[in-house]
Amino acid sequence: MRVAIVGATGNVGTALLRRLKQAQRERGDDLQAVGIARRLPDSSTEPYDGVAWHSIDIASDSARGRLAEAFRECDAVVHLAWVLQPNHNEPFMRRINVDGTANALAAAADAGVRHFVCASSLGAYSPGPKDPPVDESWPARGIASSHYSRWKGEQEELLDAFEQEHPYIPVARVRPGLIFQTDAGSQIGRYFLGPFIPKFILNKLRLPLLPVPAQFKFQVVHADDIADAYWRVVDQRASGAFNVAADPVFTPELLAGMLGARRVLDVPVGLVRAAVGISWVLRLQATDPGWIDMAANVPIMSTARVREELGWEPKYNSLEALQAVLDGLSEGDGIEASPTLRPR
Repeated sequence: MRVAIVGATGNVGTALLRRLKQAQRERGDDLQAVGIARRLPDSSTEPYDGVAWHSIDIASDSARGRLAEAFRECDAVVHLAWVLQPNHNEPFMRRINVDGTANALAAAADAGVRHFVCASSLGAYSPGPKDPPVDESWPARGIASSHYSRWKGEQEELLDAFEQEHPYIPVARVRPGLIFQTDAGSQIGRYFLGPFIPKFILNKLRLPLLPVPAQFKFQVVHADDIADAYWRVVDQRASGAFNVAADPVFTPELLAGMLGARRVLDVPVGLVRAAVGISWVLRLQATDPGWIDMAANVPIMSTARVREELGWEPKYNSLEALQAVLDGLSEGDGIEASPTLRPR
């Protein structure tokens, strides 16, 4: 089996390379990985060794042809590439996130790939309930006020059109919650906090009060567990959408307890959004206010399908996944060999 991974040096791509190496050891067959990234890693270091690497800007004019060449003789393509920064430059990000997905889909068809697996997101879902959980049939057209969510909805539309045009190519969409691991600590700090917020105290922080709106209920998953879900999708040549998240669901109360807060002070979503928006405009922190809209409005997902159909079970619960990234943030952890996951 030959598997191409677009975005193979990032948080999920690195975890998936580890999972493919594990599968190769377990199966003992000829499982080959093709890695696509704009900036290549040190291929002498695990898990980037033994991979056929291609340096490709997936949004460039030549991307479709170059990707098709890289995809030749691949049984599956796993498209993970997505940028979160610089989020003050939306045209740049959309070119990579949406146009890059279109190029990857066209290249997969050109190369005769037998299976296309795409990293969608919980953020692709349209506004929905926090209780009861929704399954994969919930509309996935995003939340208009969040560019991340809106573009994930556009990506889902591209996948819909591809399925109609190429019904002989199975398409899978993996919709995870927030994805955490210790090795992604520095990357997540750069993407979501920026340079001015101190990171070294985050795993030691104990707050007397935590001002979080009641609507902020969210799901997370460890990178190694989402990598296992991707491997199961590829190995079983599964199609359709799969929600992937660990238990329990994070509530304001659970988050407060984990951070040592004595109680949760409920505040209006609008107040939090305004504070985030002002600090983002002033470039004091890196998270745009669209993430607040997602936190308040995306539904809680049911993960029954991935568990029942693919036999997936997470090794890490949601508290362990969040603690892993808090530890990584505080310690400045990362992977020196990856340009994307470089340590602080």
